[in-house]
Amino acid sequence: KSPGELRDDMPSILADVFSILDIETSSLEEKNKRDHYTQLVGACLLFVPDAILKERLDPETLESLGLIKQAHQFNQKIVKIKTKLFYKQQKFNLLREENEGYAKLITELGQDLSGNITSHVVLESIKSLIGCFNLDPNRVLDIILEVYECRSDQDEFFLPLIKSYMCEPLTLCHILGFKFKFNQEPNEETPTSLYHIAAALLHHKLIELEDLYVHLMPLDASIVEEHKREITEAKQIARKLTMVVVPSEKMEDKEREKEKEEEKNDKPPDNQKLGLLEALLRIGDWHHAQSIMDQMPAFYATSHKAIALALCQLLHLTVEPLYRRCLAGVPKGAKGCVMRPLRNKRAPRPAESFEDLRRDVFSMLCYLGPHLSHDPILFAKIVRLGKGFMKEYQNEARNDHIKDKMDTLLSCFLSIADQVLLPSLSLMECNACMSEELWGLFKLFPYQHRYRLYGQWKNETYTSHPLLVKVKAQTVDRAKYIMKRLTKENVKPSGRQIGKLSHSNPTILFDYILSQIQWYDNLIGPVVDSLKYLTSLNYDVMAYCIIEALANPEKEKMKHDDTTISSWLQSLASLCGAVFRKYPIELAGLLQYVTNTLKAGKSFDLLILKEVVQKMAGIEITDEMTSEQMEAMTGGEQLKAEGGYFGQIRNTKKSSQRLKDALLDHELALPLCLLMAQQRNGVVFLEGGEKHLKLVGKLYDQCHDTLVQFGGFLASNLSTEDYIKRVPSIDILCNQFHTPHDAAFFLSRPMYGHQILSKYDELKKAEKSNRQQQKVHKYVAACELVMSPVHEAVVSLHPPRVWDDLRPQFYATFWSLTMYDLAVPHNAYDREVKKLQVQVKTIEENPDVPMNKKKKEKERCTALQDKLQEEEKKQLEHVQRVLHRLKLEKDNWLLASKIVSLTHSLTQALSRVFSDIIYTVASCTENESRRYGRFLCCMLETVTRWHSDRAVYEKECGNYPGFLTIFRATGFDGGNKADQLDYENFRHVVHKWHYKLTKASVHCLETGEYTHIRNILIVLTKILPCYPKVLNLGQALECRVHKICLEEKEKRPDLYALAMGYSGQLKGRKVHMVPENEFHHKEQPVRSATTASQLNGPGTTAKPATNASKTEEGACEDADRSKDKSQGAAKPVNKANSTVAKVTTSNGNAIKERDDKEKSGKEKKEKKEKTPGSTPETKGESRREKQRDERGAAGKEERAPREGKEKTPKADRDKQKAEEKSNKEDNKAKAGNGEPKELSRERDTGAKESKTKEKGGDQSKEKGGDRSAVSGSLKSPVPRSESAESERGTQPDRQHWLCTYTVSADCQWVITATSLTAEMRTQFNPLGNFFQITKGENTLSHAQWEPQAPPAPRPTESKRGEPEPQFCTSQKYRRKIKPAYRHRKCEKVREGERKCGRSLLDLLERCLNRLKLVIGLNVYYQPER
Repeated sequence: KSPGELRDDMPSILADVFSILDIETSSLEEKNKRDHYTQLVGACLLFVPDAILKERLDPETLESLGLIKQAHQFNQKIVKIKTKLFYKQQKFNLLREENEGYAKLITELGQDLSGNITSHVVLESIKSLIGCFNLDPNRVLDIILEVYECRSDQDEFFLPLIKSYMCEPLTLCHILGFKFKFNQEPNEETPTSLYHIAAALLHHKLIELEDLYVHLMPLDASIVEEHKREITEAKQIARKLTMVVVPSEKMEDKEREKEKEEEKNDKPPDNQKLGLLEALLRIGDWHHAQSIMDQMPAFYATSHKAIALALCQLLHLTVEPLYRRCLAGVPKGAKGCVMRPLRNKRAPRPAESFEDLRRDVFSMLCYLGPHLSHDPILFAKIVRLGKGFMKEYQNEARNDHIKDKMDTLLSCFLSIADQVLLPSLSLMECNACMSEELWGLFKLFPYQHRYRLYGQWKNETYTSHPLLVKVKAQTVDRAKYIMKRLTKENVKPSGRQIGKLSHSNPTILFDYILSQIQWYDNLIGPVVDSLKYLTSLNYDVMAYCIIEALANPEKEKMKHDDTTISSWLQSLASLCGAVFRKYPIELAGLLQYVTNTLKAGKSFDLLILKEVVQKMAGIEITDEMTSEQMEAMTGGEQLKAEGGYFGQIRNTKKSSQRLKDALLDHELALPLCLLMAQQRNGVVFLEGGEKHLKLVGKLYDQCHDTLVQFGGFLASNLSTEDYIKRVPSIDILCNQFHTPHDAAFFLSRPMYGHQILSKYDELKKAEKSNRQQQKVHKYVAACELVMSPVHEAVVSLHPPRVWDDLRPQFYATFWSLTMYDLAVPHNAYDREVKKLQVQVKTIEENPDVPMNKKKKEKERCTALQDKLQEEEKKQLEHVQRVLHRLKLEKDNWLLASKIVSLTHSLTQALSRVFSDIIYTVASCTENESRRYGRFLCCMLETVTRWHSDRAVYEKECGNYPGFLTIFRATGFDGGNKADQLDYENFRHVVHKWHYKLTKASVHCLETGEYTHIRNILIVLTKILPCYPKVLNLGQALECRVHKICLEEKEKRPDLYALAMGYSGQLKGRKVHMVPENEFHHKEQPVRSATTASQLNGPGTTAKPATNASKTEEGACEDADRSKDKSQGAAKPVNKANSTVAKVTTSNGNAIKERDDKEKSGKEKKEKKEKTPGSTPETKGESRREKQRDERGAAGKEERAPREGKEKTPKADRDKQKAEEKSNKEDNKAKAGNGEPKELSRERDTGAKESKTKEKGGDQSKEKGGDRSAVSGSLKSPVPRSESAESERGTQPDRQHWLCTYTVSADCQWVITATSLTAEMRTQFNPLGNFFQITKGENTLSHAQWEPQAPPAPRPTESKRGEPEPQFCTSQKYRRKIKPAYRHRKCEKVREGERKCGRSLLDLLERCLNRLKLVIGLNVYYQPER
C-alpha cells in the first residue's frame, strides 16, 4: 500500500492497545495521566470505529469519551440482552414442556410406511413441527433414533431421513454415545436394536467408527486382561487334568468347571464392542467389523458363539455362488438349501471364481479360526471348495500363464487348512463325517504338505487358544483312561472309544498311544486291533505320528551301553509293520523317511523297512534258520512262503501290492537298494566311530539282511518290464553308483532271469519244436544272447590281471545263478504237500468246524498242493536246462594253465578252510558267524563222512584229482595210486584240522575280546554235530568255555548265555567223542614212506608221512610253493622216491617189528571189546599198558636209524644232503610266509621210523627250520634234536601244547602254553624275566631268565633263519630294542621229577620267535645246550 494508507486491521490493533492502557491508567492515582489517555483516544476516533471501542473498553471510559450517555444504563442493557439470548427458553427440549408437538412428531414417525410415504415427506412434516412448536432439533433427532430403534427393520426409510435431517456427524455420534453410556449402568443391558442402528449408521458412513468407539465399553486394556486370564485358567485346568489326584476330587473339579462354562454360556457378553461387531456382521459390514476385531486379541471376538455364527452366516452368503458351481458329483441331499444374498449392496461381493475368494473369504476364515466348528455345514462347504480347486489345479497346473495364480491359491487353501479347518475339527466332538470330508481334500495334497499340516496341528495349534488348551488336556486324560483298560479281551469296546476320540483330536491321542507302546511293547497287538474304527484321515495322521516319533531327536536310538538298538525303536518298528499291513495307510512318507536317513549315513531305521516288508509281503529274514527252511528257500516263491519262514503270513496280496505301488509311484525302489548296498559297505566307517563293535556288527547285519529281503520283494512282485526299466546294467551299478559287486549282481540277477526266459519264449514261438533237445539248445542260445553284454560289462569291474586266469563268462555265470537254478528241493516240496494233506484230513475230522468253512479250507489246501506240484515241475525243467547249459560252458570258463592246479587243490582248499580261522572269526558279524559256522559244519560233515569209512573214502575220493599228493604238469592220469592221499594219512590230516580248530577256538576264547568270544561260541555251536570228535580236544574246549561262564556271568550276560548254552550241548555230545588213538592210528602204514616223499613235492628230501603235520605240509602247503616251479622239477622227485623205496626194502626188520606191533595192538583192542564189564579204572590201566607198549616199540625203533645209516651208500647220502639243503630253504620260506606247522604226538613215532631211511635229514632240518620264526599262531612243541635225545636215552616230554598270548595296558606280554593231554600250564613273561610250570595247583618247576648283551649281528641268511630286526610301532617302544635271554637253570622241585625236556625249550623258543613278529622286537634267544 502507499505510505498514506493504513492497514486494514489497524483499528482493531489500536483498540486492543487502548483497552490495555485503559486497565493500567484506571488504577493510577495521577489524574493527569488519565486525562492524557482520554484525549489520546478521543483524537483517534477519526479512524477507529465506535463499535470496536464499545466492544473492548469499559463503560466508564466510554462515558468519559462521550460514546454512551450513562454507564449504568449501558450495563443494564447488556444484562437484559444476555438474559434474552442465553437464559430465555425459545425451544422445548422436554416432552412435558411441549407434549403436543412431540406427540405429533412421534405419530409422524410411527405411521405406516407401506404406502407412498417417503423420508422426504416426513422430513418436511418434522420441520413444520419444529417451527410450530419450537421443538429442540437435537431432541427431535434423539426421538428419530428412538423410533428407528423400535422399527429397526425400516432401514430404507430411517437412514435417508437421518442423512437428510442431520447437519453434523459429530452431533449424531454424541447422541448415540449418550445412549450407549446410559446402558453401561449396573444391571443394564444394551438392546440389540441400538447395536443395529449404530451398525447401520456406520455402514452408511453417517458416523465414523473412531468417534463412536470411544463411547463403548469395556476398554481394550480390560479385554486383553480378560483374554490372558482365560488362557491362564485353561492352562491350570490342563495341569489339574494331568496331575495325579483322588478320583472324587477330580470329579468335583470337573463339575465345578462345567458349572462355570454353563454360566458363561448362559450370560450374554456384557461387551458393547462385541455387540456392535455382531450387528456389523449381521448387516454385512465386513470392513468395520474387521477394524473392530483388529483391536482385540486373536480369536477373542469369534470365541463368542453369536459372533462366530454371524461371521459364518456372512461366509455362507459370500461363497454361495461358487459353492453351487463346485457341486458336481455331490449327492442331491448333501447340497443344502440355496441361500439368498444380502440386499445390502455394500456387503462383500459373492465369489464367482476361486480368485474371488482371495478378496474377502480367506480373510474372514482366518479371523474365524477354530470357531468354524460352530457351523459344520460351512465347514463342509469350505472343504468342498478346496476339493474343487484341487481338481482344477491338477488340470491346469501345466499352463504357465495361470500357474502363479494357482500356486498362490494353493498356498491360501493350505493356510486355511492349517489355521481354520484342522483346529475347528479339534473342537467338533466326534464328527466322523467331517473327518472323512476333510480327508477328501487332504488326499489331493502331496504327503509333504499333509505332514506339515499335521505337524502344525500337533505342535502349535493347541497352544493358540484357551479352548484348544482345554481340549488337549481332556483328550490326554481320556486317552489315559482308555489305555489303562485296553486288553486283548476288550479290544472291541476300547476300539470304539479310541475311534470316537480320534475323530477330533487324532494327533494328541496317537502321540500318547505311541508313547505307551514305546514303553510297553505288549500293547502292540491290542492297539493294532483297536484301530479298526478310525477314519482315513486318522490313519494318515497315525503314519505321520509314527514318523515323528521315529525322528524324535531327543531320544537315543541306542541303549545306554551303546551296544544294542533301543527297545523303543524296535517297538515302533513292529508297530509299523503291523499297522501298515492291516490298514490302508499311505506308505510314501515312511519309505521316504528311511531313504533320507540312509542318505544321511544312518542305518538304524532300516529296522522299520525290514518289519514293513516282512509283514506286508510275507518275506521273513531270520537269524536262525532250520535245515528244512534252508532247503525250502532253494525252491520257488510258493515253497518259500509255505516252508521257508517261521511265521506263515497269509493274505499278503493286497498289502504287498500297496507297498509295490508306493515304491513305484515315488521312485524309491532303486534308490533304497543302492543306498542300502552303499551303507552296508560303509557302515563301519560312517557309523563306526566310537560305537561298540557289537552295535556296528548288528547294523551291518541289519543292512545286509534288509537288502536281501527288499531285493527279494522287488524280484518277486515287480513285473519284468518294471524291473528291467528301473535296474541299470551291472557296469553302471558298480562304476557309477559304486555298488558292491555282490549287491550289484544280486539286484541284476532277477533281471537276467526275466530276460533269458523272455528270449527263450521268443525262440520257442519262432520255431515250434517239441523235442526236449531242441528246447535246451534254444535255452542256451537265449542265455548267450542275454549274457553276452554282461560278459563285456564285467570286464571293467576288475583289473586286467584278474582276467589272465579267469574268464568273464565264468565270473558272470557264477554270480548270475542261484540255488533255484542248480537243484530241486524234492524233499521240501514233498514235506509241504504232506503237511497240506494232513491239514485237510484234520479239517475233515473236526466236527466243530462249520461245513462252509471246511469247504473253503479244503479248497485252499488243495489249491496250494496243486501250486506246489506245478512249481516243482517247473523248477525241475528249469534246472535241467541250466545244468545242460553249464556242461556246455564249463570248458571255456578257465584258462588251460590253471586247470592242472585246480584239480590238485581240494585238500589244499580244505586245509586253508580249517587251518587258521581266527582272523575270519574275528572279522565276522554275528549273523556272518552263524553263516560261517553253517559253512564249516557242512565242510566237516563231508570230511567226517570220508573219515568214518574207508570204503566211502575210496569211493568218493580215492580216484579223484583233488586228492593228489604230487603236482605234475602232465595232469592226472588216474592210475597211479602212489600219487593219491591214502585213507590213513587222510585221517591224520583230519585230526590235524580238528586240532587247529581247537587251537583257534581256545585263542579266541582267551583273548577277552567281546567279538572274538561271541563269534567263536556261535561257530562252535553251529559245528557241534561234527566237532569236537576227539576227547582231549573236547575237554580243552570245555575247560575254556567253563572259564568264560565264570568270568562273564556278571560282566557280559549275553556272552554268558552263549557260553552256558554251548557248554550244556557240549556235555551232551561227550558220549560221542573218542580218544585220539581211535580217531586216527599213530602207527605209520607200510607204504606210507613212499607217499611221504611224494607229499612233500619236488625238490625236497624223503620224509615220513606218519604224522598229520608233515602229511598236510606235502599235500597242501608245498603245493603252493611248487606252483611256481618248472615242470622239470619232477625228476628229483622220482629220484627221491627210488631212494626211499630202496631204503624201505633194505630194512625188513623194521617192517616186521611194525607188523608185530600192529597185530599186538589189534589183539589188545579185540580183547578190550570182548570184556563186557570194563570200568573206567580198567580202561585207564589198559590205556597205560598200551602207552608202555608203544614206548617199548619206539625204543626198538630207535635202533633202526643207526642201522640204516650204516647201510646207506655214500652217493645216496650225498644226494640226500643236496635235497635236504633245498628242503631247508623251503622251510625258511615257509617260516617267512607265516605258514603254520602241525606237530602232534604221532609225529614222534614217524620221526623215529624215518631215521631208518635217512641219515641226518631231520637233524639238518632241526638246525635250520625249527628255530626259525613262526609268524602264524603259536604252535605245540617240536623236538629240535630227536636223535640226540635218543642217544642220551632220555625220553622227552611229548605233550600237545596250545599257546596263547595276552597284552596288558602297559605293553607287558604274558604267554600261556597249556597242555591238551595233561593238566599242565606254562606261563612266562619274557620282558619281565618270569617263567613257571604248574600242574593243577602244584608248581613243577621254576626258571629265571636273565638279560644278556645282544650277540653280534648276523647276516640275513643265517643258519637260524631269523628275520631282520623290526621296529615296534608303539609310541612307548619307538627305539630299537634287542633284549636277549638265556635259560639259566631248571630247579628240581621234588625227587623223581625230571628237568624240563627239550620239547618245552622248543616251545619257549617258538613263543619268543612269535614275539618278534607280533610286537616288533628283535629278541635273541640262546638256549643252554
